[in-house]
Amino acid sequence: MEREQPIKVLRIINRFNLGGPTYNVTYLSAYLSSDFETKLIGGAAEEAEGNALYIPHQHGLKPDIIPELQRAVSLKIDIKAYKAIKSIIKTYKPDIVHTHASKAGAVGRLAAYHAKVPIIIHTFHGHVFHSYFGKLKTTLYKAVERYLAKRSTKIIAISKKQKQELVVDHRIATADKVEVVNLGFDLDRFQAHKTAYRQEFVNDYQIAEDAICIGIIGRLTAVKNHDLFLDVINQVFTQTNKRIHVFVIGDGELRESIENKIATIATKFPEQKISFTSWIQNVAVPLARLDIVCLTSFNEGTPVSLIEAQAANVAVVSTNVGGVEDIVHHGVTGYVVDGLETDEYVSKLLTLIENPSKLAEIKAAGYNFVREKFHYKTLCFNIEQLYLNLLKP
Repeated sequence: MEREQPIKVLRIINRFNLGGPTYNVTYLSAYLSSDFETKLIGGAAEEAEGNALYIPHQHGLKPDIIPELQRAVSLKIDIKAYKAIKSIIKTYKPDIVHTHASKAGAVGRLAAYHAKVPIIIHTFHGHVFHSYFGKLKTTLYKAVERYLAKRSTKIIAISKKQKQELVVDHRIATADKVEVVNLGFDLDRFQAHKTAYRQEFVNDYQIAEDAICIGIIGRLTAVKNHDLFLDVINQVFTQTNKRIHVFVIGDGELRESIENKIATIATKFPEQKISFTSWIQNVAVPLARLDIVCLTSFNEGTPVSLIEAQAANVAVVSTNVGGVEDIVHHGVTGYVVDGLETDEYVSKLLTLIENPSKLAEIKAAGYNFVREKFHYKTLCFNIEQLYLNLLKP
């Protein structure tokens, strides 16, 4: 594409916390072709989540931080965020405003719409239409999202399942307005330095050579349903003689209650080990030694922890939520469990624990399954094509 000036994209994210959206906006801001120029802005990370600004910084980006862009709803503060974004739009004059996640999507799209930006795009990295709030609040959020969808040029869903939820289940937007674009990551880093990372993690947590290592990675918050994970682990400990070492990787507002539950289980099974690690900046380090990564959430978009686990040749077991079916090859790279009952989940986990050859087979299949579908180069190409198509006269 020949053009005197690059296409200017203003990319807006809620906040730079450790997770898929931060990686997504980083790759899209750093690695689109020279036909595009991107300005990246976002709110400040919340203390319990950890500040992940090091991720864009590692890729040569210096995002602008808008302190008023906060997760909590506050009319006074949200108006300040709206005015700040509208001022940036006026100065930067973007051809495209692309927002990521709920608060940035609400405030950013309103500002872009009122500033008459030609192309307005929003990516749903997840949604809050169930398992987050009560009925009244959920109904309100749906009404707001429908209003915003009508003022958006295109909505991006990050899985086929999520598109179905947005179009059919919750009627947020029409099918022709929603495009499915998979997330993308630097998956090669999970194959590099594995021996060194493995030894580092073993040394840090005194892991026995014969231990089967099981981890859960994510914010310690209600929607992630760590209670189910720990109930499953409790049942597993009663049904196996194998040496197990469990890792809870992450942090958040439920830390105290989760630590208390871990302590109770640890007291019952002194021969087994459960380690709480809080956040680990380089998740490739634990993944180099983990055998199985679990996800027990009530609600997800596309869980990054499962993509990263498979990229590191780690088996996965997950509840069937969000786009999990699109990113886990059931029976090949892991198991997807319907429902939120412990019995089926325990059964699948024990299948891997008690069958070393099956566990090795499933671990080996992961990287090849995810490497092209979820690589950041594929993400960038797909987004570029979408932008160019929308900009056609």
